[in-house]
Amino acid sequence: MEEYYSHGKLLLSGEYMVLRGAKALAIPCKMGQSLKFTPQETALLKWQSWDHNGQLWFSADFSVPDFEILNTDTPVMANRLAQILKQIRLQKNTFLKEKGGTIATQLEFDRHWGLGSSSTLISNLSQWSKTNPYLLLENSFGGSGYDIACATAKKPLVFQMSNPVPEIEEVEFDPSFKSNLFFIYLNQKKNSSIAVQQFKNIEVSPEKVLQTSALTRQLIHAKTQSDFELYMMQHENLLGEILGLKTIKEIYFQDYQGAVKSLGAWGGDFVLASGDKNTPDYFKEKGFKVVVPYEEMVY
Repeated sequence: MEEYYSHGKLLLSGEYMVLRGAKALAIPCKMGQSLKFTPQETALLKWQSWDHNGQLWFSADFSVPDFEILNTDTPVMANRLAQILKQIRLQKNTFLKEKGGTIATQLEFDRHWGLGSSSTLISNLSQWSKTNPYLLLENSFGGSGYDIACATAKKPLVFQMSNPVPEIEEVEFDPSFKSNLFFIYLNQKKNSSIAVQQFKNIEVSPEKVLQTSALTRQLIHAKTQSDFELYMMQHENLLGEILGLKTIKEIYFQDYQGAVKSLGAWGGDFVLASGDKNTPDYFKEKGFKVVVPYEEMVY
């Protein structure tokens, strides 16, 4: 049996703008996804995926070597997976050419949370098949690739898109005030692929890209919580202006005393809140029950 593991991800700065070349701050999460492959003397690849509660949420049987779907309970997902397996074959023509086996994937986080169920899968598959994860991502789900960088990272990183490979710089980001930082789940998952497509139609000046990169650096090096909150708000206002959208604080949390910043596609998944020991109570009273302390989320 072979086993592989990848970390989930969160993008603290540079959402959207990372696609235009801005530097973004990304963090690997403590929670991730594992993949186990057991080879067998059979022309069948049997796939089972388990969620964080230990429930089977996807299964499929594929033929080997053609990756045709023989049996599944989720045709859309099975078709996507078949396409990914075929992309791996294009990179490495000996991949599962003669014999199959069984694959079991195990998520450690709720798959609706947007922490990277797709990126951790791509990372694990590339580790297993010894193929290029960025190329695999580009030919399947798409996106900047910051989530692929987080999958095998040991610490926070600054990510910048470039060809042929992205620039990745591991950084020291361990705020002294981290006990006052929280991740709140909005329970409104956004399709990041659609958000990326919509953003392609928005004009962004080079100056705005540079401003975003500068804010990424300022967030990393903020000495005090008040400075960090200032940069959070400046980042929100800059992106709000570019996207033509209200900030998350304007929409939901106008009476919140601290700062709130969107993470990833605006309006869905998690937000970052800076506050104090009473912060979890504030959000729970607003109906947002999933509040994760920074130290419990960040790897």
